[in-house]
Amino acid sequence: MSSSGRGNLPEGGNLSDPDLFARGEAHDVWTAMRRTAPVRWQDAQAADRGGFWSVTRHADVSRVLRDHAAFTSSRGTLLNLLGRADPASDSQLAATDPPRHDRMRAPLQHAMTARSVQPHRERLRAWFDALLEPLGDGEAVDFAQLVRPVPFAAAGPMLGIPEADWDRLATLVMMASAEEDPAVALPRGPEATLRRAHRELFAYFLDLTNRRRRAPGEDLVSLLLSVEVGGVRLDPGAVVANCYSLALGAGATVPTVIVSTMAELMVDSRRAEGAKPRGPIELFVEEALRWASPAGHFMRHAVRPVDLGGVRVGAGDAVVAWLPSANRDEAVFGEPFRFVPDREPNRHVAFGAGRHYCLGAPLARMTLAVFFEALFGRFGGFEPAGQAERLRSVFLNGFRTLPVRAGTS
Repeated sequence: MSSSGRGNLPEGGNLSDPDLFARGEAHDVWTAMRRTAPVRWQDAQAADRGGFWSVTRHADVSRVLRDHAAFTSSRGTLLNLLGRADPASDSQLAATDPPRHDRMRAPLQHAMTARSVQPHRERLRAWFDALLEPLGDGEAVDFAQLVRPVPFAAAGPMLGIPEADWDRLATLVMMASAEEDPAVALPRGPEATLRRAHRELFAYFLDLTNRRRRAPGEDLVSLLLSVEVGGVRLDPGAVVANCYSLALGAGATVPTVIVSTMAELMVDSRRAEGAKPRGPIELFVEEALRWASPAGHFMRHAVRPVDLGGVRVGAGDAVVAWLPSANRDEAVFGEPFRFVPDREPNRHVAFGAGRHYCLGAPLARMTLAVFFEALFGRFGGFEPAGQAERLRSVFLNGFRTLPVRAGTS
């Protein structure tokens, strides 16, 4: 590890501390770092975990995510794995490097193109119209809880998950992605919360995988069971690991985009009017993705010594790319702290970049477009109905609760 790039972060700016995110102060730290130390060494909160390089500018974040020859994904992609071996290495897409990654990904990517997900649009619109019914009563509703099952309405049928299981899986996904948040954390702490979530999610998907092995269907689990890498089919453990990854990617991030966008729309009436869609819904969705940046970070490890943002990163060092910071980079986005619904261009990295660009991006985009069309087609305004609370999570960037009251259009 190079000594350059070390030094003190802004006061209170420990980026491995979930309380920083719960207080909504992370952007203050990232803004200061982009200006003065865009690649900065950070000691982990737990002494036995070592530390990591924090990367905050758009160009450097993009490089870390794209340059798989210099930065490997196989040693863990989230900070909760810092200093540990990733049990999903080389079996889960997110934790596998090319060329193996590309061979595993190709059939799934073909099944999840923008065209292939379009047949789900009408079904989703009908489901969202029913979901939004409670808002029509004019009573206070916790919007964060209301929209929690939204991603499973989209991804559930594609994975072959029955609707009766969506709420349970949404809770487990929250435990796996925001294990430090008091709403889902077990009394024994975040490690126990993660273990419980992983155990139950993996058991669920193992059962689903075994059922598809006996009776294949038209779903993504059946497709994963048919994938071959080097002439060898994925084993059940690899199928389960990738089901987990798909569920986590959808279940944790899509609701966060919706809730973070709603929170911004309610800042005040003038700004709310200016932030509503005034052009193609697709542009609004892209700005919502940039604004929310639901996945707070992705971690990589340097394969060899690398010069990054003027800093020498040592071989084996952990490197954490902060996506919300990249998506507020003043060098890339004009007025980055303003929600601009028709922003063009919009080179956000909310879905990552490079070979690990989010596999479910087409489905997420369609889900968000259909949801916002349903929301704004029915309701003309929203107002806070209580105190919003941010998630206590280093990974999931968003809100735990958001009480709202809606008005009709």
